[in-house]
Amino acid sequence: MKNLRIAVIALLSLAWTFPALAQESRMYNTVKTKLAAGGQVVGGTVDTPDPDIYCAMANSGFDFIWIEMQHSHLNYTDVARMIWACRDAPAVPFIRIPDATEGDIQKATDIGALGIIVPMVDTAEKMENAVKFAKYPPEGRRSQGGGQYGRLWGSDYRQTWNDNLMIVAMVETLVGTEAADEIAAVDGVDGVFVASGDLGSFSGRRQGDPDYEALVSKIKGDTEGAGKFVGGPSAWMTSREGYQFFQAPSTGSLIRIGARVTLEQADPCRFLPSGATPVAGENPCP
Repeated sequence: MKNLRIAVIALLSLAWTFPALAQESRMYNTVKTKLAAGGQVVGGTVDTPDPDIYCAMANSGFDFIWIEMQHSHLNYTDVARMIWACRDAPAVPFIRIPDATEGDIQKATDIGALGIIVPMVDTAEKMENAVKFAKYPPEGRRSQGGGQYGRLWGSDYRQTWNDNLMIVAMVETLVGTEAADEIAAVDGVDGVFVASGDLGSFSGRRQGDPDYEALVSKIKGDTEGAGKFVGGPSAWMTSREGYQFFQAPSTGSLIRIGARVTLEQADPCRFLPSGATPVAGENPCP
């Protein structure tokens, strides 16, 4: 018994002397580990409440699922059911919240999202608040509350959360572009996403236009200068260098693409005019 007490005291002393050993964080956000290793990650966009569709996307090879709550009718009950239905899928659940309010961030994290994507970021203050609302003390003011997060990510979730969370700022406007350096520099912001479509909408310029490209270059340069990752649409994966975090098309787009590919494989002439040749040397289409 005396030897047991000595052993226990020795272990407690070791934990006190080396707290990092006693509190080593378990990493379960695979998107964060891939990015830290210099890899690229792609997320498929889901904007429908059907759990079967969510599961199909989450098991199709994406690194994460971009759950779209800014531009959809999804509510937090819908999304909670979707995440739970496919809780063992390899794709990590991220949520683009409607806005960076304390209530939205609390609900998104309570239902199990490991990534928070904040739209329409024009100021560093907005991201400072997002970080504060999303992280537990002492780094933030997230309330412990309830929810399904512990059943998804383990009983040590409270101790590991601040290390596993990812927060992404979306820069979409000219005002946000001007403040991109301050936004990217916020402690707790992991990366900045260049919202290509909205940037064109707010600037009135198209991709390739020198003024548009100057905006993109500023956001990218400011983000890299802060040591954070840069995100953009999946179409930029092979056309632009330096990007790591990508949003792929929505489920509706992927269904249309998949249907067309399936039909073309079954009948190469289906979408070609009569007389065209699907493959050089083959018979022309009837």
